[in-house]
Amino acid sequence: MSNLPNFITLGRVILVPIVFWLLLNGEMQLAFVLFVIAGLSDGVDGYLAKRFGWTSELGAYLDPLADKLLLVCIFIALGVAGHLPSWLVIAVVTRDVLIIIGVVLSWLLANPVHIHPLVVSKFNTVAQIILATLVMADEGFGLGLGLLRAVLIWVTAALIITSLAAYARTWLMHMTGYDSAPPPG
Repeated sequence: MSNLPNFITLGRVILVPIVFWLLLNGEMQLAFVLFVIAGLSDGVDGYLAKRFGWTSELGAYLDPLADKLLLVCIFIALGVAGHLPSWLVIAVVTRDVLIIIGVVLSWLLANPVHIHPLVVSKFNTVAQIILATLVMADEGFGLGLGLLRAVLIWVTAALIITSLAAYARTWLMHMTGYDSAPPPG
């Protein structure tokens, strides 16, 4: 039973190409339902892991990877389908790629940085989830949420930029040694 959260997470990973395909083929309602199921499964596996102590090193890496993979693929599919502006999709993907490059580069330079989620990054993730959910629901069920979508696109863009800047600052402070330097005076 202790592997149950990991199996639930693997199920979420399996949903990624299915949701991606559904979005590219205009099956918004089913994609929306599967995305909601994926979100619920994220809550369930986290609850089980914490409640019963069924945490694992695999789960610690797999769970956020599954979440990020699903969200990035949804943004790419919604962008390709013309439901989100391509510049926003590029910003979402670029932010994540740059963070990964920074972590890898720090390891290659023998100065590994341990990235911890920042508050602005959590807001960024929430905005991305809300925007993706809203777009799928609006497209799938014809809710007429154009104005709200436009506002959320710009809020998400601002949070992407702010989050990337915060991570870049953290990375630069670490790589230059300022994060461990004693305070002046």
